[in-house]
Amino acid sequence: MACEVNQLAPFLGPNTTDAVAAATYICSQFSDVSNKFVDTGYAIDSTYLLFSAYLVFSMQLGFAMLCAGSVRAKNTMNIMLTNVLDAAAGGLFYYLFGFAFAWGGPSNGFIGRHFFGLKEIPSSSFDYSNFLYQWAFAIAAAGITSGSIAERTQFVAYLIYSSFLTGFVYPVVSHWFWAPDGWASPTNSNLLFGSGVIDFAGSGVVHMVGGIAGFYGALIEGPRIGRFDHAGRSVALRGHSASLVVLGTFLLWFGWYGFNPGSFNKILVTYGTSGGYYGQWSAVGRTAVTTTLAGCTAALTTLFGKRILSGHWNVTDVCNGLLGGFAAITAGCSVVEPWAAIICGFIAALVLIGCNKLAEIFKYDDPLEAAQLHGGCGAWGIIFTALFAKGSYVDQVYPGKPGRPHGLFMGGGGKLLGAHIIQILVIFGWVTATMGPLFYILHKFKLLRISSEDEMAGMDLTRHGGFAYYHDEDLKHGTQMRRIEPTSSS
Repeated sequence: MACEVNQLAPFLGPNTTDAVAAATYICSQFSDVSNKFVDTGYAIDSTYLLFSAYLVFSMQLGFAMLCAGSVRAKNTMNIMLTNVLDAAAGGLFYYLFGFAFAWGGPSNGFIGRHFFGLKEIPSSSFDYSNFLYQWAFAIAAAGITSGSIAERTQFVAYLIYSSFLTGFVYPVVSHWFWAPDGWASPTNSNLLFGSGVIDFAGSGVVHMVGGIAGFYGALIEGPRIGRFDHAGRSVALRGHSASLVVLGTFLLWFGWYGFNPGSFNKILVTYGTSGGYYGQWSAVGRTAVTTTLAGCTAALTTLFGKRILSGHWNVTDVCNGLLGGFAAITAGCSVVEPWAAIICGFIAALVLIGCNKLAEIFKYDDPLEAAQLHGGCGAWGIIFTALFAKGSYVDQVYPGKPGRPHGLFMGGGGKLLGAHIIQILVIFGWVTATMGPLFYILHKFKLLRISSEDEMAGMDLTRHGGFAYYHDEDLKHGTQMRRIEPTSSS
């Protein structure tokens, strides 16, 4: 709304001493109030995004606790240190390069080219809160990979891959599917198949990228010593603390409410006419509900599925199943009905169980099941969205192109499914072409895997000055650490 002096002055009447001056004063006051509402809108949206960023960052603590509980006690300090370094190194490299490669526009469809070192920030498009939120996503992808290569990886390899992943590999993928200029973004004017890819919070962009990167790291390194016996049978190398696994899982669950609902970036957006009860705030709530239902369903499905297969109730398996449901619903959380989220979680649990069986058959070792959970369930989430995305929700979340293709099972045709199949293929190809050679080069230069002697002793003792847990004898006599050169390989 605008206040025009020439329109207001005639209504003040002939007895007004100076109608123009009075109208000018009234309009100035009206403009001040209007500007305050604009300022309030920016403040509300920025506060919402910052709070979401804090929630997503809290997931790093969840990752750290989950990883710590899932490895053996002799490698606890090592895996927790890698989680700290994922955040620290990722922060610098995402600041210098990653944010620009992901969001620097105007640009081409492949990679961004502005905002290096946050130059020209803040702008009409991005504020510092956008950087913080996207950085939290980038380090989440790096944290996924660290779980796959736990308990046998040299520390220098962690630093190299984490910097490369957060500074280049992940940002390019996020540019493709999220940036306004991205070739498959749903906000690009030249939409892929008329729809673009609907990967709202990153089942593909975050989870598949991190899971596939971890897959190649673990594949090139090979399984941990003792993971498979001489006959090729699987031997469980269980983590040392189910308590830490459960604590990490609940922290990740809590953080996921910033990961998925926070991906709206704004909350003060009306759908249709202002003054109603329904707006983007309702979509935010619906997204939190679909996230919750998918995780709960996946947890229960895993509980009973593993009970049938193994004969006992396993809390670690249930936690992984829960996280698999979250990873799957992340792509379509904002555009599906709550009942569809239950289907998503149910199948995600089956996908995770099936991927773990395949891992055993092919003697693939991932201590946290990260590649199976984030890669497998993430891929299912992309397919799920293409099947169950509701047309009205898609139009609300991605305005500007009414009637765009939506879920196949919801009457939207197969164009969205075609776009999502392309997304899976290009993410797999891109991560294969970048992270695969990186891990192979590290392996060839003997910078990837520690020696068998160090692996048996545990990296806490040989690399980090002592164990994470101390006994009385350790405190009396101290612990000895010998110098280890990064030249040995198993």
